[in-house]
Amino acid sequence: MTGHEKPNILIVDDLPTNLTVLEALLKELDINIVKVLSGSEALSRMIEDDFALVLLDVQMPEMDGFETAELMRGSAKTRHVPIIFVTAINKDQEHIFRGYEAGAVDYIFKPFKPQILKGKVKIFIDLYNQKKRLENINNGLREANRKILDQQRSVIEEERLKVLLQLSGATAHELNQPLMGLQGYIDLIKREKDPSLILQYASKLEEASARISGIIQKIQTIRYDEVVQYSPGTSIIDIDQKINILIIEDSDHDYEVIRDILKENKKIHIYRATGIENSINFIKQKGADLLLLDYYLTDGNAFDLLERMKNEQQEIPVVIITAQGNEVIASKIIQAGAYDYLPRDSLNSNSLSRAIMNTLEKSQLKKQVKETYNRMVDMSVRDALTGLFNRRYFIEALDREISRSQRYKTDLVLCMLDIDHFKNINDCYGHTAGDTVLAKIGILLKESIRDNDIACRYGGEEFALLLPHTNIEEASIMSERFREKVALNDFQHESSRMKITVSIGIAQYQRGGEEPGNMFVEQADRALYQAKEEGRNRSVIFLE
Repeated sequence: MTGHEKPNILIVDDLPTNLTVLEALLKELDINIVKVLSGSEALSRMIEDDFALVLLDVQMPEMDGFETAELMRGSAKTRHVPIIFVTAINKDQEHIFRGYEAGAVDYIFKPFKPQILKGKVKIFIDLYNQKKRLENINNGLREANRKILDQQRSVIEEERLKVLLQLSGATAHELNQPLMGLQGYIDLIKREKDPSLILQYASKLEEASARISGIIQKIQTIRYDEVVQYSPGTSIIDIDQKINILIIEDSDHDYEVIRDILKENKKIHIYRATGIENSINFIKQKGADLLLLDYYLTDGNAFDLLERMKNEQQEIPVVIITAQGNEVIASKIIQAGAYDYLPRDSLNSNSLSRAIMNTLEKSQLKKQVKETYNRMVDMSVRDALTGLFNRRYFIEALDREISRSQRYKTDLVLCMLDIDHFKNINDCYGHTAGDTVLAKIGILLKESIRDNDIACRYGGEEFALLLPHTNIEEASIMSERFREKVALNDFQHESSRMKITVSIGIAQYQRGGEEPGNMFVEQADRALYQAKEEGRNRSVIFLE
């Protein structure tokens, strides 16, 4: 739903008079009302159009409301549309239970008060509108993510290339010795005449072959984010990685079943917890690569644990192991953050190993996507040369800090910094030397500010510094310290040493003021211009 598109409501009743009455009662709501006289016509319209709610009469000829509702629930297109039964039948339990079994979410019994009807319909309209808004947001996020991934494909390909290069190094490193042994024993067998020695060499061949087979197995289940040092400055992927699995199970018997299935895999290290608290404590202290989780725990259930992990910011992949008939619960747990589920009665070595490897792979892909996204976000707001925020971020931060200062009437200071005679540096020493100076200024700025201060490269050799919760006297002291720090620092490029100074303009935002951000920047710029006019290598406070 986009713009002011109204949600559709379907009213089903075999009496035209009832349809007219219901339509009149609901006409003030912001909806489109579709009226039909039979269950079959209702099913036909629901396949064609999208509906937020169905008001369904129970007593109808040919196909009553219960049958219609059951058929609606049997179709993938219509099963999620809420149904309210409108009926004049007595409120006996059998009748009500049958309605809910058929798929109804509520009843309206005739005669009813108009406000009851409108109130119930409005609830479902609001839910529908909220659902559509969320769908639009999700679609927008998907499209944004798609564009980001398209734009940064070269970055992702570069990461993949690194993985392949590391993998090739790991493979060559691990395979080299057994392959050389294999070739050597083959040569010996070719030359040897003594049968007993040939048998010995054959035994050695089997050992080398087994080692190669083991290495291949490791490569198939490798996690590409783990590396080891191979030589100074060189790392390769660790193909002897261990998988630490925490089994969260309060039943001794069920835990033993899972452990027995996994114990043959020498790469898997198994740990156990029985409830939420000891699981969280274990994860915090030792960590885990994967959780095998039972639904029922000693101090809660799987939903409670997933919520705790979310609150504790523990992003560990989870596989749910469920009892027979709990597939609905399992699907809801997956929606809450689990990766996969396995029915307990079908557990075996193949199914469990496959679930573990698939889950680890999906988790790693999710991690890579998140890291790539964070890297791309950082690239969009960071200046690559200095490591400071860029001008785009400064503009956003300026509006945010001004709004905060206006709301809470807190101090806010802006400093504009400019490197003195920067053009001479480029002319005398070259642009590479200029880049060295800019990068060093960035380092000195980061060393000089507090965590909540915001340092940005505003453009060229100019920098901007936002100082929240800082008055003009404090900002002046900080600016003077930084100016002196720069003046005393030796800037070196190749064999050249340079002395650099900066000029600084300081402006304070009036507490609770109303002036826009561009005026605030202009005030700091005017103070900076005055500092340069007065001889540079100084800081000047803007005065009205």
